[in-house]
Amino acid sequence: MKIIADEVKPGARQSSLACPGPDGMWHAELKSLPIDGRANRELIALVARAFGCRKSAVSIKSGQSGRIKQVKIALDR
Repeated sequence: MKIIADEVKPGARQSSLACPGPDGMWHAELKSLPIDGRANRELIALVARAFGCRKSAVSIKSGQSGRIKQVKIALDR
């Protein structure tokens, strides 16, 4: 299991996930707007693709409605 801190920017032109900077925080730009949980679902898919795991292995631990989130990843070993 791994937990990463993520700063999210919804409404971007292109979706991307950048490696952690000097502050240790990942930066995600999402095309989706934060309406009806669309941005959270896109973030989960983006993190799952980046870490090579299933979407069901990724969940938002805290920050469901904020820009700073803690994302939990259950990595297969």
